[in-house]
Amino acid sequence: MDEHQQLLDGAQQLGVPVTPDQARQLTAFLDLLQKWNKAYNLTAVRDRQGMLYRHLLDSLSLAPFIHSDRVLDVGAGGGLPGVVLALLYPQRQFTLLDGNHKKSRFLIQCRIELGLTNLQAVTARAQDFIPDAPYPQISSRAFTALANLVDWCGHLLAPGGEFLAMKGQYPAEELAALPPGWTLHSCQAIKVPGCEGDRHILRLQRS
Repeated sequence: MDEHQQLLDGAQQLGVPVTPDQARQLTAFLDLLQKWNKAYNLTAVRDRQGMLYRHLLDSLSLAPFIHSDRVLDVGAGGGLPGVVLALLYPQRQFTLLDGNHKKSRFLIQCRIELGLTNLQAVTARAQDFIPDAPYPQISSRAFTALANLVDWCGHLLAPGGEFLAMKGQYPAEELAALPPGWTLHSCQAIKVPGCEGDRHILRLQRS
């Protein structure tokens, strides 16, 4: 089975509509990730098959939770899930925030080579970033503990907005350590095709 079909089948299992053109764009993103990973160490996953399942499909698992027109992805790193979501939703605007200049250069290259006019890469620490307007949704994948997430990024979240935190095992200790004023709205266990281990998507909101 070729990569495009693996992506299409995996996305279908996740309940995420992906067109053949989007599957081709996603594999083009995988090409970039593999190429730049050699110099910039964007991900510890080196084999392409592992990247397809553990990065692309894992990132696609967040797609059903995206409903706002403006999304901030903090600790964007190698563009996971930000670039994947921007490819999937060209009508929505995605800001990818990372404090590492090398990673931001990679994200800018993705924007250019993949024609992602709906993607903006920003190099800054989350604590220091002052956007034109706060964001209705803020995503994070393997970025930091939940208490740090709301502490560092709370000023970036619009009133009534939510954090979408992608975690492995259910983070009971992190949830217990959340500061006052924040609450878990929902937590959904996700089964990502080709991936072992637990996956959870948590929606955090102000109390």
